[in-house]
Amino acid sequence: METTRHFVATVYAVHDGAVALHEHDKLEMWLPAGGHLDRDELPHEAALRETEEELGMTVDLVAPQERITSETVRSIPQPQHFLVEDINVHGNGEVGHQHVDFIFYGAAPSREIQPGDGEQPADDWTWFTAAELRAHGDEIPADVVEIGLRAIEAVADSPT
Repeated sequence: METTRHFVATVYAVHDGAVALHEHDKLEMWLPAGGHLDRDELPHEAALRETEEELGMTVDLVAPQERITSETVRSIPQPQHFLVEDINVHGNGEVGHQHVDFIFYGAAPSREIQPGDGEQPADDWTWFTAAELRAHGDEIPADVVEIGLRAIEAVADSPT
């Protein structure tokens, strides 16, 4: 079986020591904002677009960026993590679909969530502090807890 892979971008939006997560309708798990890259998008552009669509806000990405340039090259914001996620695993252990995920941290301007049309409603989103992430570790995937904790720390330490 051939594995289909899609590129996605995810943003752990953080405000005042808490990260925004929602229980994803299709995947039935707690996740941050994110989604598939459009054909003409770079990963950080998709991350910002998805955050705007799903949360109704513009975040400041906490993303290192090299200063490498030339006539044909420019550096772009780097994700904090780069993961491969199994989305569709068959009974025989074969993986039918994976996401190649560019994961960013974002400093959110507030906790006011105003999703765009067709997105999950604001009431589906919850802001989790570090203590709450740890306390809900049986409900929230381990990678989401770990990255959420790292995002909270990184945004607190960032100059933005």
